[in-house]
Amino acid sequence: VQLQASGGGLVQPGGSLRLSCEASGFILDAMGWYRQAPGSARERVATRFFGGATGYEDSAKGRFTISRDSAKNTVYLQMNSLKPEDTAVYYCMANGVWGKGTLVTVSS
Repeated sequence: VQLQASGGGLVQPGGSLRLSCEASGFILDAMGWYRQAPGSARERVATRFFGGATGYEDSAKGRFTISRDSAKNTVYLQMNSLKPEDTAVYYCMANGVWGKGTLVTVSS
């Protein structure tokens, strides 16, 4: 049972990134995307519920979108209009399992 987050990188303010969370050993359906900025607590930014409904924290609403590719057992987080305050290590979590994070840096 494993989760692997990927897709982070350096992007300029206003840019976009798509993070991936790939699962092995179980079917990835309900899950959450979290992030942790330096010196800050880990916070949830987006949630996918069983059945496909999604929820977003205020900081992500209108900019981030969760989608799922069941054939690849992968959930994505599309992040648009990125801001410097989005800089953090992003993690995915499902079934109590945490993936290794992927670093997103938003800077000019």
